[in-house]
Amino acid sequence: MRIRAQVAMVMNLDKCIGCHTCSVTCKQTWTNREGTEYVWFNNVETKPGIGYPKHYEDQDRWKGGWILDRKGRLTLRSGGRAKRLSRIFANPDLPSIDDYYEPATFDKDLLVSAPAGLTDTPVKRPRSALTGEPMAITWGANWEDSLGGQSGQDDPSLARMATKVKLEFEKTFMFHLPRICEHCLNPACVSACPSGAMYKRAEDGIVLVDQDRCRGWRMCVSACPYKKVYVNHATGKAEKCTLCFPRIEAGLPTICAETCVGRLRYLGIVLYDEDAVLAAASVPDPQDLLDAQRAVFLDPRDPGVERAARDAGMPDEWIEAAKLSPIRKLISEYRIALPLHPEYRTLPMVWYVPPLSPVLDAAGAAGRDDADADDVFHTIRDLRIPVEYLAELFTAGDTEAVAGVLMKLAAMRSYMRSRTLDGTVAQDLLDRIGMTAEQVEAMYRLLAVAKYDERYVIPAAHAKDAAALDAQAAGHDGCALDCEGGPGMSDPFHLSARP
Repeated sequence: MRIRAQVAMVMNLDKCIGCHTCSVTCKQTWTNREGTEYVWFNNVETKPGIGYPKHYEDQDRWKGGWILDRKGRLTLRSGGRAKRLSRIFANPDLPSIDDYYEPATFDKDLLVSAPAGLTDTPVKRPRSALTGEPMAITWGANWEDSLGGQSGQDDPSLARMATKVKLEFEKTFMFHLPRICEHCLNPACVSACPSGAMYKRAEDGIVLVDQDRCRGWRMCVSACPYKKVYVNHATGKAEKCTLCFPRIEAGLPTICAETCVGRLRYLGIVLYDEDAVLAAASVPDPQDLLDAQRAVFLDPRDPGVERAARDAGMPDEWIEAAKLSPIRKLISEYRIALPLHPEYRTLPMVWYVPPLSPVLDAAGAAGRDDADADDVFHTIRDLRIPVEYLAELFTAGDTEAVAGVLMKLAAMRSYMRSRTLDGTVAQDLLDRIGMTAEQVEAMYRLLAVAKYDERYVIPAAHAKDAAALDAQAAGHDGCALDCEGGPGMSDPFHLSARP
């Protein structure tokens, strides 16, 4: 057993209002420079929808992630080393700028410098940020935000569902899905990189790009099934979400989590067995991948695990942070967080609590009591369309796993409502979801009213590792803040101020 620590994130989708504050602050911090006009390390998608870039979930087209070969061995969907090298100069599985969007700018100076006496009112017209030529804006990173799911018929996840579901999807609901790099335990981008520029940090599991080694082969873009690796067209090199590692090293949350209006993001440390990753990613049935990945995670309160972690040189601060981690609670203890597309077999480390609000709305619309657990449970079972869709996103189609999570969330709301109004304890309700009153109340506190230091449990870089971290940053120029073509902003991470 080889114990590793991983910085991970969980997002509670019930709280996301689609304000895009996370996207804007990430954009201003990391990709506000030439060559990254179209790049969004963090974006918020409206589901059902085709996403950004368009149809990124269609792996038959993009060849991202991993598959099992005829012998049951894990292999990249994009092919083995020989196949990738044979087309290293002409990779056909790359999104074009049309699949992302052509970024636009506006000649705002025209509005203030136009001469007086014009018969027509001056208008700022869109121009391409890439070519400077006039253009028509037809798509964007959050284009579907205003469509209310009306492009959902082209959603790859929806296309895999039954005909009845596809015809009646407009009767379900829409919700917002924030996305960043998954910082996977089994990252396909790292394995596909011919030059070894993509790497996963041993101390915290963050996946980064060494700009000195990157040669712009773009195999990482094809291999990433989430399409969260981009090419800087000014430098010709790959860039991606860094999980704001300078902030993480200082014990601060990522900029997207720090500025999240809905307080829906949770950050923390999980311990896992590196030796178990390959077996977990190789289970034959995709619907078994959720339990297989959960089994990779270790309990930091187990004396044997704690002793092994110390023997491996893990700092005590990291072990204590793992014990208090909200990520472990949501994923392994309460079991209400789910990974995005586990069937890609990358073992992603950004998980989601699925949205419950549409289920409660449907219960009321059906004339049922949305405060009654039995009525809500029946609605969850009967409301096959959204549960099936959520299952396509988070459990490789396993509707029972999603329904179980929604039932826990519904039971929590019903229990806390009764507990607050008249002080009663619905023991039968607790028995049905297999949780104790203490667990339900702790889950409610974490999801609803958790304080800053409860949502973000991040140990600062250990003092003895500080020199090594500085040396590593110096050796990987693309990760430094002051490199040529880098963000280069003055204290963009606000390391001098902790809320």
